[in-house]
Amino acid sequence: MSTALEVLAFQADGTPRPRAVKLPVDPFDGRVHEPAMHQAVKVFMANQRQGTAMTKTRGFVSGGNQKPWRQKGTGRARQGSIRAINWPGGGTAFGPQPREYRLGMPTKLRRLARRSALNARAQERALSVIAPLAFEEPKTRRMAEMLDRMGMQEQRVLFLTSELNRNVILSARNIPNVDVMRFQDASTYDILHADAVVVEERVLGALEQGGEVQLPVSAPRAKKAPKPSRAEAVAARPAAKPARPKAAARKAPAAKKAAPAAKKAAKPKAAAKKPAAKKPAPKKKKKD
Repeated sequence: MSTALEVLAFQADGTPRPRAVKLPVDPFDGRVHEPAMHQAVKVFMANQRQGTAMTKTRGFVSGGNQKPWRQKGTGRARQGSIRAINWPGGGTAFGPQPREYRLGMPTKLRRLARRSALNARAQERALSVIAPLAFEEPKTRRMAEMLDRMGMQEQRVLFLTSELNRNVILSARNIPNVDVMRFQDASTYDILHADAVVVEERVLGALEQGGEVQLPVSAPRAKKAPKPSRAEAVAARPAAKPARPKAAARKAPAAKKAAPAAKKAAKPKAAAKKPAAKKPAPKKKKKD
């Protein structure tokens, strides 16, 4: 098979280790079977359904024991009951009824899907290894600080431990999107639903060291400036603007336009046209 997969490793307090670790060939053999994972997720989600949805047919709706009107002679369509499916308040046709949605899956196929989910997370660099978690008492702040050092404070994280540790479970219970369960109890859906999977080192046994890891150097967070008091906020306000003058006083008389230095010369008027001479009227001929 191909070379062993290498993933990041963390100390118990969340500090990254300078070198990665090699995952064991069993179960991390690098094989990803997508159809098996799809079937496992579909079966898991189907088995979560209660199957209690129910609607009332016309036989379960109260009322409607007689015909609303006679069969003929009214001019209306014939009706047998006011609780028919075409009446408001009547029964529902072909609605959901209580049923069992549970599906089965072969054991070998379920194991193949789980191995494929682990390999897929390892190949995506979404799986990491952490030293055994030792919490003397439940402490949510300690768990939050550990996630902050690991850079997973904004992700959906799944911790897979070798055994159920009550202090670890209580420390992560109040942090959103953080789950803790045994490695044996994690299903394919749980592994694929998480953005980051963190496995305890003792679950996988002795691990070999891998190559060096170049960890990004995070800039220190800038401290937030203290919130000013009410008196300081009032003193820092800008001075009030002067009141605007009234409309009458604000309007200044319009400046007269300066007269031009020299008036334009008047255009000479066109000479008046002489009236045309009238033609003499034709003389009437004298009758003989």
